Amino acid sequence: MTDQKPLSHIRVLDLSRVLAGPWCTQNLADLGAKVIKVERPGMGDETRGWGPPWLPDGEHTGRRDSAYYGSANRGKKSITIDLTHPQGQALIRRLAQRSDVLVENYKVGTLARYGLAYDDLKAINPRLVYCSITGFGQSGPYSHRPGYDFVFQAMGGLMSITGERDDLPGGGPQKVGIAVADITTGMYASLAITAALLWRDRSGRGQYIDVALLDCAMAFNSNQAVNYLVSGKMPRRYGNAHPNAVPYQVFDTRDGRMVLAVGNDGLFSAYCQVIGRPELSADPRFAKVSGRLTNRDALLPMLIDIMRGDTTANWLARLEAAGVPCAPINDFSQAFADPHVCARGIQVQVPLSGGSFPGIASPMRFSETPLDYPIGPPVLSEHTDEVLAQQLEIPVEERARLRAAGVI
Repeated sequence: MTDQKPLSHIRVLDLSRVLAGPWCTQNLADLGAKVIKVERPGMGDETRGWGPPWLPDGEHTGRRDSAYYGSANRGKKSITIDLTHPQGQALIRRLAQRSDVLVENYKVGTLARYGLAYDDLKAINPRLVYCSITGFGQSGPYSHRPGYDFVFQAMGGLMSITGERDDLPGGGPQKVGIAVADITTGMYASLAITAALLWRDRSGRGQYIDVALLDCAMAFNSNQAVNYLVSGKMPRRYGNAHPNAVPYQVFDTRDGRMVLAVGNDGLFSAYCQVIGRPELSADPRFAKVSGRLTNRDALLPMLIDIMRGDTTANWLARLEAAGVPCAPINDFSQAFADPHVCARGIQVQVPLSGGSFPGIASPMRFSETPLDYPIGPPVLSEHTDEVLAQQLEIPVEERARLRAAGVI
């Protein structure tokens, strides 16, 4: 079904590595784009070595690629080219001339030294959409700095609002449990690229896209950051509570813990009926969202005592019947075993040369161009000969010479 996907007509040259760039290009590959991942000869994307755990087909191919690498690189072809070699640079220019999109995440100025900057490639392919993903962007006093996800969660303010209050056990700033700055950046980059392709359809011209992890991490702060900008009041850490909704947090039950998410006054009224305290929703201190926020410290101790009075299963059944949003706190085994998750097909089998491995489906669902995952993450340099022969028409003798010279 690859040729029927939304981006099946698009060719992507992927010069990125680690997570933000590969996440972006995997999104494009899931949408049907033909993605060529360019890696360093003999080394490849460093996340190939970020295991254990490892992808399960090593006994068939001799590969030793991490599950981390596999999570962000399905649907691509891998070629190896030495960008520091003039002949390698020439190969990249030829591939870029035949591409619709180029994605890279080198340090600012690196590809310009190799004659592979946007202006260099625009001269030979004015329709090229060229996306640079860096830590701090192409401008500003920090543009030269390197950085990983953790740095941007800290600098962008996210860690200041994530974690338990300082006065409680385990209090203090915390990072999110996944590399959320990288993932968010990959998503923004994917959206920017598809928007640029649509604009190219109207204008006939490609363009340059500058995406920075710090910018994306700060955008991810969304309502919390805007709350601060509007009020001048610094947001505090609420742990699992919500700064703009009460009750909206984790509650202890008789036998465990659960999440309750009461986001409006109608839901609060329904919740109060379920817990047998309808008078709370009529109390002028608590009837409105603003009152519950102002009087959080008066309301929550009562609710904490009430929620401890029954089991998690009973609360979930009663609250769900009343239409009040709530949930168990699942680990991954419980989440993937959930009947709704199973019905949605969120876990998929991604093919490998020796079998398959379990992955997570794209959350994008299309009625006319449904997605599937026929190609797994490539072995390093698996497609070098294929791509150079088919796309650049380089004969076998010339490929052998390039390989002997260390260019590919």
